[in-house]
Amino acid sequence: MPTSAFPRPVGWCRLRPGDRAVVVAPSGPLVPEYLDKGLAVLSSWGLEVEVAPHARDRHPTFDYLAGADADRAGDLTRAWCDPGVAAIFCARGGYGALRILDLLDWDAITAASPKVFTGSSDVTALHQVIGSRLGIPTVFGAMVGTASFVDDPAAQENLRRLLFEPDAGLVLSGPLAQPMVPGRARGRTVGGNLSLVVSGRGVPDVAPPPPGSIVLLEDVTEEPYRIDHFVTHLLRAGYFEGVAGIALGSWVESGDLETVRAVLADRLGGLGVPVIWELGFGHCPAQLSVPLGAEVELVADPGSGVAQLNLTEALG
Repeated sequence: MPTSAFPRPVGWCRLRPGDRAVVVAPSGPLVPEYLDKGLAVLSSWGLEVEVAPHARDRHPTFDYLAGADADRAGDLTRAWCDPGVAAIFCARGGYGALRILDLLDWDAITAASPKVFTGSSDVTALHQVIGSRLGIPTVFGAMVGTASFVDDPAAQENLRRLLFEPDAGLVLSGPLAQPMVPGRARGRTVGGNLSLVVSGRGVPDVAPPPPGSIVLLEDVTEEPYRIDHFVTHLLRAGYFEGVAGIALGSWVESGDLETVRAVLADRLGGLGVPVIWELGFGHCPAQLSVPLGAEVELVADPGSGVAQLNLTEALG
């Protein structure tokens, strides 16, 4: 069961040159050249980078997984429980994080010192449980073993800035961000990849959003009718009850974007909370890295055209 009703920033620290970081592969298999380039980027930031023992593995039967479930879980548990490790970077998404949730040693992880934890997409499954059990923020951002990180300097800088300079007043917004429903709200962020958020409903180790939360949602390769289905399910499950605002990220390869926007406006526009369209996080070029479990101010102002999140507290 969750030990914390909501992520808190206690003990979460910014990174500094010289910190040790471990790259793990909790989901899909890695492309070696992307991983090597990503490691070089992390090293250029001054981090002492290691690759988990099984990160380069491939599952003996299922080619969509990076190594055996127990090995992927063991890599993450060992990295988290190593007192000398400051940060854990998930190399890529795909699928597989759900399969290791029940294999992680949560008692040992909870007892260990907090870590900076980064990843997105399928890693949402881990963000949700870490947030519920450990009560610390995590980072939803570009993953270091992917082309969307190694070939995108803007995405690299967005991740570096949030990890090394997570100061109050940091503005998070992308070039396509627009107000969908006007207003301002302040609260702690929850969410991530839409389909994985749906997968977390009804399981005992994922807490629902506390009242006053700012929900972040994005997805990729999901047709408008499936996005409609996911959001409608969350509405019926009470996921949005009491939330203060919603920031929508990118919807890459999800059909006609105007249709996606119309679906989300139809489903979310009646909640009575401010909503931002296309903030800039997710599976998009120059993707933002955004914190989950951190206090932010959401601003959706049609008059000025401002659509952004403002970090209202320093993370470490």
